[in-house]
Amino acid sequence: MSTEHEAANGPGGRYAVTDAAAYLAGRWTIDRTVLDVRTGTQGTFRGTAHFRPEGGAGAVLLHVEEGELAWNGATAPATRTLRLCPRPDGTADVTFADGRPFHDLDLRTGHWNTRHPCAADLYEGEFTVVSPQEWHLRWRVGGPAKTQLLCSVYRRAARPLP
Repeated sequence: MSTEHEAANGPGGRYAVTDAAAYLAGRWTIDRTVLDVRTGTQGTFRGTAHFRPEGGAGAVLLHVEEGELAWNGATAPATRTLRLCPRPDGTADVTFADGRPFHDLDLRTGHWNTRHPCAADLYEGEFTVVSPQEWHLRWRVGGPAKTQLLCSVYRRAARPLP
């Protein structure tokens, strides 16, 4: 067993991760549903996430998501880039690509709740690690601009992706 994970699942079938950056490094597939709670409109995002060292080396990981968003009868390419900045204790700070703070991340129990205020909206995130190969992310967004629920399943890519 590698050092970034504990051997046994924790409470509720959660998989404890001692080092978030080591666990997340590499390529993942993403299946996401997006629900507009106000209108009932539902869409999907299918794509990949790649956590790779920024600039080819160093502790900071770039988190790049690429795929297709199907929403309201249309499908379009969608991307986002975040930065994962590891801390010595195995936790991390997540920032937007431009360095603005987004949220903290602590997967040591296999579960983490976090919040991010965005103007008048509030993003509430829930991370759950279920195995060495899979983790789930749920964002609830509420406020005057939007009310959404985004549910994502990340699975480690079985083979290298292009």
